[in-house]
Amino acid sequence: MDPTVVGYLALEGLVVGSVYALTALGLALVYGLLRVLHVAHAGVYAVGAYCGWIAFDFGHSLTLALVAGAAGAAVVGVFLDWWFYRPLADRPPLVPLIGSIGLFLAAGDLLRIVFGPYQHSLPAMNAAPLVSVGGVTVNATQIFVLAGTIVLLLVVYWISAWTRLGLAWRSIAQDRETAAAMGINIPRHTALAFAVASAIAGIAGVMVAVYYNQLSPTMGNEPAYKTLAIVVLGGLGNVWGTVAAALLLGVVESIAGAFAGNYFPPQAVAFVALILVLLFRPQGLFGR
Repeated sequence: MDPTVVGYLALEGLVVGSVYALTALGLALVYGLLRVLHVAHAGVYAVGAYCGWIAFDFGHSLTLALVAGAAGAAVVGVFLDWWFYRPLADRPPLVPLIGSIGLFLAAGDLLRIVFGPYQHSLPAMNAAPLVSVGGVTVNATQIFVLAGTIVLLLVVYWISAWTRLGLAWRSIAQDRETAAAMGINIPRHTALAFAVASAIAGIAGVMVAVYYNQLSPTMGNEPAYKTLAIVVLGGLGNVWGTVAAALLLGVVESIAGAFAGNYFPPQAVAFVALILVLLFRPQGLFGR
């Protein structure tokens, strides 16, 4: 096995896994607060990509596209929290889960009605080779995705570990009733969690659109089921376990697609991993 080929596949897997991590990160954050699997998060991811595409078409600026993607997704996320999840807060978890699946399907249909069923391009960056590491060539879009992921993860870590907002989130996740009794405004802090999680998903959507130079109404279909597998692999509610599981899944998919793609579709890796974890370690690889 050529080390250069393996290195290239690992790099490609890390790039794809980084996008998985950003998308699943918001899902893990919402689950930690509400104990609800926010499947519609994949729809928010697609909406963010389209907001970035519209902004880039208007101003031809990648920065503007990223800001618009984050802002548009954040607005949608806060709206879903206020309109959908908050009225169902006292219902069994299965009720908002089923409704969230319906919201995800509705988001895809709405994007198809408004923007058409075909793909659009987002030529915001030239995928030219920049550096070579150990014989593996790294291009501009790969650096863009990896660097953007690192920055966003550091921002989330800073918020969760060093701010009063992060302290409130951890308090709500540990004991919602006690947090409310201590004066924490649960609805406000939950809305802020939806805003942050959705903004990250919107940026991830723009990154994917830039990386592949395309976006479509169905671009959230694959993240919808893979993020569910990732949050289970990482341990439900375990944010950093989710990030590690996403990166691991991206690398495994990339290598499996290259060496076993004719016999085993790489898209099935997430399902196989999910089944094995549920059978032998239901608390997740990094759960307690």
